[in-house]
Amino acid sequence: MSDTAATLTQDRQKLEMAALSAPAVIFTVAMIAFPVVYTIWLGFQTFSSTGKQSFAGLANYTKLMSDVEFWHGLWITIALFVLSLVLQLVFGVWLALVLFHAKRLPGIVRSLFISPFMMPPVVAGMMWLVILDPSLGAANYILQSFGLPPSDWLASPTWVIPTVALIDSWQWTPYVALIVLGGLQSLPPSVYEAAQIDGASAFKTFQRITLPLLLPTIVTAAILRSVDLLRFFDIIYITTQGGPGNASNTLNIYGFRVGFEFFNIGYASALMLTLTAIVFGAVLAFNRLRGAVAW
Repeated sequence: MSDTAATLTQDRQKLEMAALSAPAVIFTVAMIAFPVVYTIWLGFQTFSSTGKQSFAGLANYTKLMSDVEFWHGLWITIALFVLSLVLQLVFGVWLALVLFHAKRLPGIVRSLFISPFMMPPVVAGMMWLVILDPSLGAANYILQSFGLPPSDWLASPTWVIPTVALIDSWQWTPYVALIVLGGLQSLPPSVYEAAQIDGASAFKTFQRITLPLLLPTIVTAAILRSVDLLRFFDIIYITTQGGPGNASNTLNIYGFRVGFEFFNIGYASALMLTLTAIVFGAVLAFNRLRGAVAW
């Protein structure tokens, strides 16, 4: 009887826990599911200039295939993604190594190193707008002080993509560095002791031990940054709004303009769902890579 009573008590506790957590679970699922389902539904709709709505089937997705702006936005998105991710991973690993080995570095200096990613994107964008101002900005003043010609930076179709990538990398490289630093601190010291006994140089130790062991952590950082980089919006909207012309018009910026400037909600929804599929594809690819390099 005692075992039966204990089982009934455990079942009752499980039911109570389920009943208590059910409202929160239902609310969370609804908050996620409703926007997704509604956006999918909108992707199959078309809206006239008078606001009349009608079912369009796959017309919005068919339009994507022949939309020059869509392919241009996809190219800009991929270019920014690749350039920013490479910069952030390379300099993030370097910064993590500096912080890991400079153990006597004062805490305030360490905090300054990692502070940019805690800054709101709006503040970061406005700050870089001032720095990169072609007439009064500090960037051109520094170039001219070294005898170099000034640059238009964000106003140049040639330089806008590298400039935006540098701004984003300045802000988010410390975030990557923190992730990699955690990975460095978890590496087994015995491996380094063996390498030191064998007389391995610092470069060989990094190449043959540190980097292979850090690969799963680096891929994890790449996954986390990929989700944001493929949805590039805030820095671009604050600094260029997709300009000059359409030189920095990513898919996210293009979808925003289609939906909220031209009020083509159906086509904008199709654009955003396509971008979502690209993000999921990138995350799945990096997850497979992470499984391949795991140790």
